[in-house]
Amino acid sequence: MMTVELIVVGKLKEPYLRDAQEDWLRKLSKICRFSILEVKDEKTREGASEKEMQKVKNQEGEGILRHIHPQAQVLVLDLAGKKTDSPAFKGLLQDAQDTGRRVQLIIGGSLGLSEGVLARANHRISFGEMTYPHQLFRWMLLEEIHHALNALLG
Repeated sequence: MMTVELIVVGKLKEPYLRDAQEDWLRKLSKICRFSILEVKDEKTREGASEKEMQKVKNQEGEGILRHIHPQAQVLVLDLAGKKTDSPAFKGLLQDAQDTGRRVQLIIGGSLGLSEGVLARANHRISFGEMTYPHQLFRWMLLEEIHHALNALLG
């Protein structure tokens, strides 16, 4: 059975989003070993300098990197990444399944991802140029993972 992990910065705050996430976790657990690992969301003060923001990204990045498995296929969600449609996303999961590798998908914090995390990524993917709230994007990614895995395994 395929292993898929979602590594995210921050926790879901709204109960309705936590309920939706639990629903997706139930669905995904029927078709793969799925887990969500939450990394502490570092606080950024209003008007922070570029140096302070970089420090926050690096702290969050260290938390993310601690969870990355050495043999995993790592997919980071990055606005500057390659625009990826559903068939291409399914193909990335297919590649991991074919090689027996676990998949780890990463959603960074509001400031983005550290250079260390970006350097570790096997693929940097983007769902487009629109901006989505992190909490809502997590739900959207769960939907896409479920859709792709159902097409692959179903």
